[in-house]
Amino acid sequence: MAFFLQASYWGLQTFLGRCFLFQPASTCQKSLVLMVDLLSRDRVKGLPFTTSFQSALPQNLKGVHMLHKSRSGSRDRRKVKMQDSCWEENEEKSLIPPFSAGAAKQRSEIQRTPTDMGLLRRSRRHDIQPPEKPLNAKEWQELRTQLKLDTDFEVVMLRQMVKHKSSIDVAKSLMADVVLRNGDVRYNSLIVYLTLCIQQGQTAEFFDIYDIIKLKFKTLETAAYSVLIRGLSGTDRWREAILLLKEMKKFTVPSKGCYGHCIKAALSNQDIQLALELYHEMVAENIMPNLDVPQTFFDTSKGTQDDKFKKELLGMLLSFRENQVYPNEALMQSIKRWFESIPGEKWTGHLTSIENGCGCPVCNQVLETIELSEKEYNILKEKVMKDVMQGNNTFRNTTPQLFDVISYFAQQNLRLLVLSRKHLMKGFQTWNGNALTAMQREVDFFFTADVTQDDPFLLYATLHSGNHCKFVTRDLLRDHKACFTETSIRHLFFKWQRGHQLMLSPLATNKIIFMPILNYDTVVQTTGETWHIPYDDQRVERYSYEVPRKWLCLQRK
Repeated sequence: MAFFLQASYWGLQTFLGRCFLFQPASTCQKSLVLMVDLLSRDRVKGLPFTTSFQSALPQNLKGVHMLHKSRSGSRDRRKVKMQDSCWEENEEKSLIPPFSAGAAKQRSEIQRTPTDMGLLRRSRRHDIQPPEKPLNAKEWQELRTQLKLDTDFEVVMLRQMVKHKSSIDVAKSLMADVVLRNGDVRYNSLIVYLTLCIQQGQTAEFFDIYDIIKLKFKTLETAAYSVLIRGLSGTDRWREAILLLKEMKKFTVPSKGCYGHCIKAALSNQDIQLALELYHEMVAENIMPNLDVPQTFFDTSKGTQDDKFKKELLGMLLSFRENQVYPNEALMQSIKRWFESIPGEKWTGHLTSIENGCGCPVCNQVLETIELSEKEYNILKEKVMKDVMQGNNTFRNTTPQLFDVISYFAQQNLRLLVLSRKHLMKGFQTWNGNALTAMQREVDFFFTADVTQDDPFLLYATLHSGNHCKFVTRDLLRDHKACFTETSIRHLFFKWQRGHQLMLSPLATNKIIFMPILNYDTVVQTTGETWHIPYDDQRVERYSYEVPRKWLCLQRK
């Protein structure tokens, strides 16, 4: 269901979503859309709309209530009082912006039922507990027979040893048994064994197996390169990891992990130039490093007076902005220490939270607005038309209460339009006559063909109504965002979404309460004399479609 709202003049605005019809409708689920302003219909002319009901001019809606009365007044009043009490206790939590860290987890906990809480997640495969001490050949054979894993036994067992961090001596006894049985050890078993050696810090053993692999196998697959690079990068033979990375690039693009291990090895051995070359190489391949890589850069360069290196590090912060990367607490602390260590610049860092509508409480700097510029907005409109209206998209259903939401907007003297498919008209026969009459006075109805997807049209209408448009839905639009092939457009869409999507509070059971929209953009930003860097609080679980709530404020005195 989508709701369109125009506060300043007649225009088409969107609130996206889908809903169950409020009783007395039957249990069948209906998709509805509410919009405003008949004068804006020409802006979506050409879309396959069919018109059903059309209401008249705007009316004074003060005193109009469309909520159903309770059939058991005293019992419901007690329930309402209890719900209001619950709301007051949880009011602070309910006002977390919907895209802020922790909001999704909070919603899932609120909406979880006792049945959900009682369900246990079961693994599809039983967990195999490896032996706690080395076994002889007879004992390994008995275990093979017991587990019925004759062909993949050693690989499965070695992986379980990695998982349970078993002693290297247990693994050695297994490898010795494999040699006695088969006269050799298979390639896959050697690679998993190397992983255990790295985990247990068995450098000498790792070198022995690595040298065997080099002699025995002329070609390696990607996973083997990754393990070998990881193992070599932390040793005095780290330059062999660089050579393996070069070999790997002949047939594939190395992973961020392979690049990261080599970069950290170069930094640990004071080869700054090599580290920077590898960093720029991976960025050119559109590979963003894991957070431990920039952390190593900042830790290595504390107190540096090299202006070129300093510029490189500031460039990394700007790349966080461009790619919507958010540091964890460890990286944030490294950045803070690095700024404060720059000779002669007198930077000071403070950790803070920034309230909506306010500047930074530390330095009073006003953060960048969440609103898109005219250029950004026009780019997004064009991409929505190309990638969504002309592409395929599927949206999930949500279930706000129709009458409650209509009443909320109607009491603000706002006109609404309901947009859905033609099959919805059949459901009107089951509606209470008074409720339908009240609905027709306050809203307009438009219906698309049943074979038409209505959601892309709603999104189209939202963007073509202007940058002031807001929409309401529980749908996080992740499927829709995935339609865009360019990363920059996905980031632009997410910025627009955070600044325009309203969500009903999951705790407000007896009233219409919308969660707030942040009016500032949650990205790294700088004025030259200040830096503001959003970072992840390690105590709060943040989903990929959420943004942090904590900030590092850096100010030059």
